[in-house]
Amino acid sequence: MISVLTRIRDIRFIRYVLASVGALAVDMGSFLALLSIGMFAAAASALSYSLGIAAHWLLSSRTVFTDTVADRGTARTKQKALFVISALAGLALTTVIVGTGDLAGFDPRIAKLVAIAASFALTWLLRSKIVFRASGPAD
Repeated sequence: MISVLTRIRDIRFIRYVLASVGALAVDMGSFLALLSIGMFAAAASALSYSLGIAAHWLLSSRTVFTDTVADRGTARTKQKALFVISALAGLALTTVIVGTGDLAGFDPRIAKLVAIAASFALTWLLRSKIVFRASGPAD
């Protein structure tokens, strides 16, 4: 039984990684486009991350956490709100890392790569443990 649960968890993580890659494509594509038109790096990072948030909700709720997505109504609204909160935590971390890196003279693209790794770890933890946690008998 433990090996089955471990396998399911591993598959879910792989699906989350793939969903994150899709959302990252939206994020990075937007980030590079915004930088190319002269937008300040931290602002470009925040806007592109926000576009990635929308893509990530769609991918996560439909391909990763399908068994723990809340039904329509209040529970679904609460889950979406928690998802947005987790995304905002990742956005704040991303913006701080990119902004700090840019002010310190680092290439904003390199700072963005560091931010991607940090944000991925934070949002996976929040989403897998809080946002999409399975409801227990007491819930």
